[in-house]
Amino acid sequence: MSPTVSNSDIAILGMGKALPDHSLAQSQIAEVIAESLRERPDLARFARRIFKSCGVETRYTCEPNFLASFEECRYLSGEASDIPTTAERMNTYKQEALALGKKAAREALHAAGIAPKDITHLITVSCTGQYQPGLDVMLIRSLALSPRVNRQPLIFQGCAAGLKAIQMARDVVQGAPEAKVLVICVELCTLHLQPVREREALFAASFFGDGASSCVIGHPGPNQKHYLKLGPGYSVLLPDSTEDMIWEVGNTGFDLYLSPRIPKLLAAHLQEELQVLLQGDKLPELWAIHPGGRGIVDAVQDVMDLDEEQTQYSREILRTAGNLSSATIMFVLNAMCTDMKDRGRTSAAGVAMAFGPGLTAELMRFTYVPSYSLTAGERHHALL
Repeated sequence: MSPTVSNSDIAILGMGKALPDHSLAQSQIAEVIAESLRERPDLARFARRIFKSCGVETRYTCEPNFLASFEECRYLSGEASDIPTTAERMNTYKQEALALGKKAAREALHAAGIAPKDITHLITVSCTGQYQPGLDVMLIRSLALSPRVNRQPLIFQGCAAGLKAIQMARDVVQGAPEAKVLVICVELCTLHLQPVREREALFAASFFGDGASSCVIGHPGPNQKHYLKLGPGYSVLLPDSTEDMIWEVGNTGFDLYLSPRIPKLLAAHLQEELQVLLQGDKLPELWAIHPGGRGIVDAVQDVMDLDEEQTQYSREILRTAGNLSSATIMFVLNAMCTDMKDRGRTSAAGVAMAFGPGLTAELMRFTYVPSYSLTAGERHHALL
């Protein structure tokens, strides 16, 4: 008889990720935007400075038009009659999102050792594209999931939604111990780049990229290795910050506004919230920080007195892929878990955090576990 498992042992059993084929050097896109601002040399200089200092070297895009020269780049050239409409951008999203989500999900299922038919719940996450029947329906068919899978789309909630989905999946398994939840985040952020005319818009244009991530959440089995056990967490709205991150539907894509105050707001409130999360426990070793930008990682590192090693995963994802909105946190967690495995590390406690409009902070505790071990009660049950 197989051993039972503790309801407290709910984990990310496997993760997957996917990036589009087209890569963008940060220097390349900076020059295209600077060229679009040639009649505003002050903004052009500011653009080059922001793009160089934001911590990004490479991004990925599903749209090959970004590889074109300034004159041929419809998204940034500034020719009003040729700028893609929101409808055109949503059509591109519909064409490109499925393949990325499918690739990330298959990788997660393989890593978890879970067959598609055994998935009981599907949570799909995106804030960069919408259509119906939606991505959840297309993924069910493409991945050969059960048509009876319980599905929950999580739409238009920004960068924090990936960690929110993980916590929703944890709660599902807490209430239904046999559940296996597949979470898939797909974000095609570059589809919403538009001609830049203001300094504030340059912040958003400087670090967003496209990508997908996925994970399987359930109870670990006796053969499970190198997984992340999920602890408690919660979501909190930070005070006096409603207007500091705005994401709205416009006529030529979705319009994003990011306030330069965001790192300072997080620095002012995050320490108190982490004290609530940790309940008097000491600070953990591992920190999975959503790299919403270099300033955000800097702010968390400074206020929590972290060292460079503790923020290396977030900074490396930002450097090599940019901010992938909701998909990013799983890129960070996956890099962390892989590194811990490669170094033969023992169990270690961690905190994951992501931030979105509201201003919302999503916080969760977790533990890296190198291999499953039975509790005393489970060992007794296994012997029966």
